[in-house]
Amino acid sequence: MVLVDSHCHLELEEFDRDRDEILLESKREGLAYILICGTEKRYFDKVLEITNKYDFVFGALGIHPHSSIEWKNVSPAHLKKLFAHEKIVAYGEIGLDFYKNYSPPDIQRDAFASQLKFAKENGLPIIVHSRSAETETIEFLDLYYGEGQKGVIHCFSYDKDAAKKFLDRGFFISIPGTVTYKNSTKIVEVVKYLPIDSLLVETDAPFLAPYPKVGERNLPYYVKYTFQRIAEIKGIGVDLLGESVVNNFKRLFLGGINEASSNSRGHDSGKSYR
Repeated sequence: MVLVDSHCHLELEEFDRDRDEILLESKREGLAYILICGTEKRYFDKVLEITNKYDFVFGALGIHPHSSIEWKNVSPAHLKKLFAHEKIVAYGEIGLDFYKNYSPPDIQRDAFASQLKFAKENGLPIIVHSRSAETETIEFLDLYYGEGQKGVIHCFSYDKDAAKKFLDRGFFISIPGTVTYKNSTKIVEVVKYLPIDSLLVETDAPFLAPYPKVGERNLPYYVKYTFQRIAEIKGIGVDLLGESVVNNFKRLFLGGINEASSNSRGHDSGKSYR
């Protein structure tokens, strides 16, 4: 069984004591790829450090909506330097979160718009966090990211109608461990609806551990429980689902390349990964 964790936060302090052991176990559990998303400026170098150490680990960088106030302290020139690194393959997670409003909505909007412009100008696929902000997220994607949109709606929490709107714009939908929970009717309906070639699977570790690990620190290889539940919902084998999702991950973040060519460099963006 080959799997992928398309979104986790192994850069966080929660993993400082056993990060290496977790990554080695993830490899043994069949994870072909892991994507670590650094969501605050202070974690950017940590993401680079981890991706440099493990060939199957890639990174994304961006300012999370909860930390939007930080955006004013991020230098675009410094960002460009970070994204020249061959293992940093996406911009994110960025977006809007009007459920908790840890940052004021207007500051979130400004940071999201600016980061969408940067991603578009630099040809980067985006990882979007959107909670209680469906309509405005779509408006901002259309206004600031435009045609040829390429990215994923991370930790999807909306309904089937919203999923269709994002799919129509070319986005992948990423399903977290919440699909394994009781009373997860809405996300189950989304999974039934999603074409298999538009689907990604994530842990969001250390958050949102799937059943039967609810309440524990989530780990990248716990993604297997989410894969099992999705395969059950869609009535397909886990091996087929895993193969399809790994290919989706490669198409979005690695340019559809195979592992043998993953160390080659391309032109334009400077990365064959895209």
